[in-house]
Amino acid sequence: MSTPAADRTGTARCTDISHRRFRVLFIAGLLIRLVALPFEGTEDVLVWKTWSYGALNQGVSRLYGVGGQPPERGLVRWGDRLTTVDYPPIALYELAASGVVYRLFSPSFANNRWLNVAIKLPGVLAEIALTWLLFVVVGRRYGRPAGLWAAAACWVNPAMILAGSLLGYLDALMALPALGSIAAAALNAPIAAGALLAIACLTKLQAIFILPVVALALWNAGRPTGAKAIIAGAVSAAAVSVVVLLPYVVAGASRNVLQGVSSLLRHDMLSADAANVWWVITYVMRASYAAGELGAWAAWTMTMRILGISTIVKLGYPNPRPIATLSIFAATAWALWRARRATDLPLLSAACAFIVHAYFMLGVAVHENHLYLAVPLLTLAAAARPRLRPILFGLSAVSALNLYLFFGFGRGLPLPPRNLTIVDTTVILALLNCALFVWHARTFSRECSEPVAVGGHAQAGGTQL
Repeated sequence: MSTPAADRTGTARCTDISHRRFRVLFIAGLLIRLVALPFEGTEDVLVWKTWSYGALNQGVSRLYGVGGQPPERGLVRWGDRLTTVDYPPIALYELAASGVVYRLFSPSFANNRWLNVAIKLPGVLAEIALTWLLFVVVGRRYGRPAGLWAAAACWVNPAMILAGSLLGYLDALMALPALGSIAAAALNAPIAAGALLAIACLTKLQAIFILPVVALALWNAGRPTGAKAIIAGAVSAAAVSVVVLLPYVVAGASRNVLQGVSSLLRHDMLSADAANVWWVITYVMRASYAAGELGAWAAWTMTMRILGISTIVKLGYPNPRPIATLSIFAATAWALWRARRATDLPLLSAACAFIVHAYFMLGVAVHENHLYLAVPLLTLAAAARPRLRPILFGLSAVSALNLYLFFGFGRGLPLPPRNLTIVDTTVILALLNCALFVWHARTFSRECSEPVAVGGHAQAGGTQL
């Protein structure tokens, strides 16, 4: 690869990458994913299998429960496993589709490596589509080398490989329509933007964090009739939501869906294995309270465990949930204000990536995989704005290490040691992520004041793509 010199705005054309080199990278990434697909993944993969089986045998519209006062919480059964549902409906539809295909080959729904492949494969297909989308969107506006760079940076990104084909999370199924929604909004295509946003949110609730940026993009791209664009997008999103939720309404399970999905907001965890601010606070609180019993050295070098929000409250401290929520709102408002005049897609995507990073850092009950969405968003932004590339590399490393340190390569395989650094390595990672977040904020703020290079020429304001 060769890197052209930056212009006086600090932007530059993307690092060149040949078609031949991209093909090699794509094949390598594909082979890694194919090898990883049969792996067991995390405990969540067993949950996806249970939901998939339950969708076939109980019916998708009954998985959350039906009726009741208060609404009953549905129980999904698969052999001796029993669980509830807390993901939105489209994720269930996708898992049901995987189950239908798998049952053609295994009528008994046998729990083996082929079932692992069936459950994980839609995520890999979504990653292929996401890679193609980045190539097309970036390549058409900023040149084919930029598109190839973006596609390669996404496809061989260790965080995406680890989260998807190895550990089996469903984030790629949400990230694909989320990225499409932002691109459509920047193109002033409000109907497509609204529909894709609804699909993303109804796949995984975390996609809600891109909603304000999609609205901003529609407003700016549609001026002087930006309000009409936002209304059109909202109507489109509502229409898609009605279609998706209609089976549950007909079954009398709409309130059950709301109860199930909203349970995500009630998890009693300060940090759910996320290397963020709250994991550092978990470390400080656990170690300081244990020092009297275990001794200072043992307390400050012990392996960290999740700390409940209810425990914090019982100890007489304020409930951290409202504090976390206000912090996320403040960070989101700041990002929107800095990007308020943005019309170019990379800056809009950068705003989304920062908001997702802010949620990961400042939110309570955040899980280890919730940084995933920021990676493809920041990849798109960094393709046209090279100053964001070090942030992308740092964010990808933090995301991959966060997954690996807590879950290794999945169930059945040994976990990496976390005490080689004396202090739990995940705590050190959380501190590094705090520093990265500050750097991310400073770099993003600077980018909001700079034009973007298009075809080697700096343009203030930019266009939709």
